[in-house]
Amino acid sequence: MLSEADNDRLTRTGLGTPMGALMRRYWIPALLSEELPARDCAPVRVRLLGENLVAFRDSDGRAGLMDERCPHRGASLFFGRNEEGGLRCIYHGWKFDVAGRCLDMPNEPAERQFKDRLRARAFPAREVAGVIWAYMGAAEKLPPFTDQEWMRLPSGHSYVTKNLAECNWLQLLEGGFDESHSSFLHRRMSWSRNEDGTKTQFYRAQSQAPRHEVVTTEFGYSYASIRELPDGRSYVRVVQFVMPFHQMRSFEGIQDCPLVSGHIWTPIDDEHCWVWSWMYAKDGRALARAVIEAEERGAGRSPEFFIPGTYRFRENKANDYLIDRGLQRTSNFTGIDGIAAQDQAAQESMGPIADRTIEHLGTADIAVITTRRLLLKACRDIEEGRDPLGSQLESIKVRAAEKTMTADRPWLEELSNDLVAVA
Repeated sequence: MLSEADNDRLTRTGLGTPMGALMRRYWIPALLSEELPARDCAPVRVRLLGENLVAFRDSDGRAGLMDERCPHRGASLFFGRNEEGGLRCIYHGWKFDVAGRCLDMPNEPAERQFKDRLRARAFPAREVAGVIWAYMGAAEKLPPFTDQEWMRLPSGHSYVTKNLAECNWLQLLEGGFDESHSSFLHRRMSWSRNEDGTKTQFYRAQSQAPRHEVVTTEFGYSYASIRELPDGRSYVRVVQFVMPFHQMRSFEGIQDCPLVSGHIWTPIDDEHCWVWSWMYAKDGRALARAVIEAEERGAGRSPEFFIPGTYRFRENKANDYLIDRGLQRTSNFTGIDGIAAQDQAAQESMGPIADRTIEHLGTADIAVITTRRLLLKACRDIEEGRDPLGSQLESIKVRAAEKTMTADRPWLEELSNDLVAVA
């Protein structure tokens, strides 16, 4: 369990909080490129780390992200005119470019203008792999953009999307590094007969209490879950945690396309979070539309699972995730359709911010415990003037992997080649 003070340190991400200071030392996914579909398109509201922002794409195609409030009188720039290289406030016509520079101050006499001395609060932005990323920290601490393998691939070779979650970011992230839950929360009763031919699901049904090992790294940690199988072999799955909110995981995939995938959990505010999901093929092939559609349908993230025009699931907290008790008794452990909704049902049920003072953790929670320790240490590092773990890396050179192997073989040795990024 955690103390109330440490739980507060880990979950609060607004300006002036320890975790907020930590988050603002890394590049954060702000919105999908598709949300700004064309030059001079309508601006979009964005909320991150408790701050209300506005994003826009200028006449040259560059993405900008700034405080929603106009620095003149505080009117919302969401209503602004996106035109000729900048966003113009509708209140008095002041206009700002993607860097926050004031380009025009038309309601002031020419001899009294001070636009060259004025800047809107804007954030550095980069567009990589279908995502617009932002750095929200102090300019003098600007870190390198730390890319991962899926971000380095050519267009069409990776896929990324997001969905809304209605609870604190940390309980969502901790769920992503809890390998034993998949034997229960995501279980179909047919797994015991392997009717769908998916071996990894079959392994999780056969071995419900995996052994866990964590190896800390320069970017976070490598987390192995080891399931002993009836035939004497072990099924080992290695997941990577990249500070402060990234996950990489490996799985067989569908349509004969083994995949590496993962999540990023970024706070909207202390009680809401964006769950980012990405994937690419291990062998580097371009992702066929059929593969993407099959994976998204299996995870419960295909279009039919969303409320139209939003990134919120139809199955959500307000309707008890459309739980079907009949389905729960006969074929689905939860009675909830879709892996993503199953995760959120469990994680959101803990409350807007989970009370970790009442927990009773076991050996299956070693990754959760390690995550908390690393995040708390990173907060202390910032307070004591040190760079947080992984923030100065220019590239992450690992990937996730899984394998069935003889039980006496060390997993780190057996999977050494599989854990190295190729791109």
